[in-house]
Amino acid sequence: MPPTDVTTLIRTELPRLAGSLRKVGELILEDPAAVTHCSAAELGRRTGTSQATVTRFCRAIGLDSYQHLLIELAQERGRGEVSDWGTAEIGPDISPDDSLERVVQVVGSADLRAIQQTIDRIDLDALERAAQALARARRIDVYGVGGSGAVAQETETRLFRIGCQVRGWTEVHGAATSAALLTPADVAIGISHSGATRETLEPFEMAKERGATTIAITTDPRSPLAKAADIRLISSTSETSFRTGSIGGRHSVLMIVDCLYVRVGQVSYQRASASLALTDHITPQHAVKSRRTR
Repeated sequence: MPPTDVTTLIRTELPRLAGSLRKVGELILEDPAAVTHCSAAELGRRTGTSQATVTRFCRAIGLDSYQHLLIELAQERGRGEVSDWGTAEIGPDISPDDSLERVVQVVGSADLRAIQQTIDRIDLDALERAAQALARARRIDVYGVGGSGAVAQETETRLFRIGCQVRGWTEVHGAATSAALLTPADVAIGISHSGATRETLEPFEMAKERGATTIAITTDPRSPLAKAADIRLISSTSETSFRTGSIGGRHSVLMIVDCLYVRVGQVSYQRASASLALTDHITPQHAVKSRRTR
């Protein structure tokens, strides 16, 4: 499995860092290429910290040393230079004077990169266990608020179409009530970019207490949501100007949802096929027929 880019790792860990450690991370993200030519002492001076702080930052994000960080940054830059996405030339920043063509290139490049990184890092065993659990579940709850709430509703739409008894909950009181009624025969999915959204975590933990199988979809494998889950599916994000990580990563989360949807359809083929056959006529029946003009 290809490695996750170190800048993605830093973005994931940055919300947990404070003070001088956060300053180091922010400067690295601001210009990763320039950092590869800095010593630890020089990077410390540029951030107004120290060489020891830079070393502590590296350990805080799970790297052995500053040298390890430099290697990871160089490898990431190399992958970018040979990728089809052109991210090395385009970059993530959009200025007020940029053309619409550049905006499209930057946004498209960021989304493609996030999706590919998610594909590269996805745990196929976890994905399979999640699909199997969903296929045999008596009932499925999906929790998410804000942007993740839209994904929760989309997850409901997909799984409901192939015969799953599923409900997407985007309001904490309703979600908690439903979670309290779950059993070990059920499954709960928690969707959160940060993995620390209280309104998602609360019903998710309650579902786990009730014995339901819990599946977390998040960018942060060390988040409270991921730690509470029986099964963890980790997505990636790629930010641009005007788009935070939670917005930039939504396509990669939907990619995971689509993989689950297709796999559940495979595992429960008879039920899924029958459900699709019974509902395929509905959308065409509600299409407005165009009138030909002479």
